[in-house]
Amino acid sequence: MTNETTARRLFEPVKLGALELPNRMVMAPMTRNRATFEGVPLPLMAEYYGQRATAGLIVGEASTPSPFGFTYPEIAGLYGDDQVEGWRAVADAVHAGGGRLFLQIEHGGRIGHPDNNPGGHLPQAPSAVRLPGGIHTPTGHQEAPVPVEMTAADLERTRGEFVAAARNALRAGADGVEVHAANGYLLNQFLSSSTNLRTDGYGGSAANKIRFVVEVVEAVVAEVGAERTGLRISPWNTGNGIDVSDSGEVFPALLDAVSHLGLAYLHIARALPGEALFGELREQWTGLLVANPELGEELPIPADGGLSKGVELLEAGADLIAFGRAFLANPDLVERYRIGAALNPVREDVSMYGRGPEALTDYPFLA
Repeated sequence: MTNETTARRLFEPVKLGALELPNRMVMAPMTRNRATFEGVPLPLMAEYYGQRATAGLIVGEASTPSPFGFTYPEIAGLYGDDQVEGWRAVADAVHAGGGRLFLQIEHGGRIGHPDNNPGGHLPQAPSAVRLPGGIHTPTGHQEAPVPVEMTAADLERTRGEFVAAARNALRAGADGVEVHAANGYLLNQFLSSSTNLRTDGYGGSAANKIRFVVEVVEAVVAEVGAERTGLRISPWNTGNGIDVSDSGEVFPALLDAVSHLGLAYLHIARALPGEALFGELREQWTGLLVANPELGEELPIPADGGLSKGVELLEAGADLIAFGRAFLANPDLVERYRIGAALNPVREDVSMYGRGPEALTDYPFLA
């Protein structure tokens, strides 16, 4: 049973960086593949995000900072002028609805394929370790290629691309950025012993594994300010072939290295409040903590959209709760939770991914 007293905290205002949020519900970033093949956000994305502007904060779906960072077909980018203009329409729609928008910067690392990016580039990663299980491409499921191990020059270029993407996000009108170091993508690959086999200063010890992530976060903060920068991690997510056996060493070291920066927030994806590490990270992190409930990957999700698990996270010390598929299916999720209305279920008859409005902008509002 949901603790109603704790649940009411979701409707309390909170200050995040320079923003005053009217509630503590965050729309989590969710890749929806509604950009062009070149990474330009389509007008449909502006409608989609604008519909959900009542969220305390929207974190936009993952956007690559680099031509080498594409993961799947038709994801958004943040490195070209036309991409910036596409995101500007999204930011304008969110702000017109009274909302607030951070854009997530994600480099895919080894999660990519030459068929999924305009330049036909091989993916680049900390080490030449292939993504297990294959990857979706425009012509179907294919074996993932062995990625190219990043050189010192590649690392320098990629740091610069994260910085440029953060600058572009603000140029597009976003209120800030989230650096994505979770869910098995490039920055997370540096943190894991299954994907980082390096023997230089970026591999081996926990201090070395976190080095590139820390450098990227510091560089982004230097460009756009700590109050406009969030960081996302996923200490327990084994998806995309990530080994989490050393999370208890790596993530406390990471937080220790970035805590002095004064980031707008730390975002823990697929958070497990019953794990000792969650309590340790909460105690260590003195700033705002956004936590995303673990609901599994299969449908249907719980009928309450993850509310009860969100309340558990609040009781464990989270300050804000990031809801994903509940916001996808319920553009008016905040009001539904406020009055106790039933939620739209996530549609299972239509793919969440694709070019059209189905299962994106056609979910009904309360009458």
